[in-house]
Amino acid sequence: MALMLLEVCVDDAAGLAAAIVGGADRVELCSALELGGLTPSPGLIALAAHAPIKVRAMVRPRPGDFVFGAADIETMLCDIAAIRAAGLDGVVLGASLPDGRLDIETLRVLTRAAAGLRLTLHRAIDLVPDMAEAVEQAVALGFDTILTSGGALNALEGADTIALANSVAAGRLTVMAGAGVNDTTAPQLLAKVRLDALHGSCSEPASAASTPAARLGFESAARRNTSAAKVAALKAAML
Repeated sequence: MALMLLEVCVDDAAGLAAAIVGGADRVELCSALELGGLTPSPGLIALAAHAPIKVRAMVRPRPGDFVFGAADIETMLCDIAAIRAAGLDGVVLGASLPDGRLDIETLRVLTRAAAGLRLTLHRAIDLVPDMAEAVEQAVALGFDTILTSGGALNALEGADTIALANSVAAGRLTVMAGAGVNDTTAPQLLAKVRLDALHGSCSEPASAASTPAARLGFESAARRNTSAAKVAALKAAML
């Protein structure tokens, strides 16, 4: 049986290095993970292109929901072009209608622009009213991976819906569980549903910024750093 894949999300150069040292199989490259992950900077994308493991970059131009207007979509198309030019393995994206269903028309535009790159549908899928329908739509659009918490705050709570997604996918794409996945929760989750991939931040609270920087508002209180030890612990718990 093939080994499970561990994807670690990171948002800076130190996090990328820690994920590699800890034994991640793939990286999801972002900025601002405390906001759920936004598109990474061109510099970080260029750096990640030299990583010894596969890297997929987030394509999300702003925080908030995934209901995108014309300017958002144009921004995302430019980001996809930059990610392609840098030589990364793939992109992570999603788009929603106001009622939570996948925005198929926008996703067609984005996935066509990303032709030839690997495609992960991000947690926009956790907003859908019908998971089975959304999985079928993801397959039709050409996604090879879905990242989901099963619509719950964490993957363990959403295990039943993750199992449903995995059953509907039937091997046509990879259902990857994320949100609250660590070395403690992973074995509990995998006891409920057998998956081929897990996704985690493997992070710990970042050290406080200097007092002057904090005083001027140059830090986020929710900022976290990727831990190589936590990556290794989660990888071991998946065996």
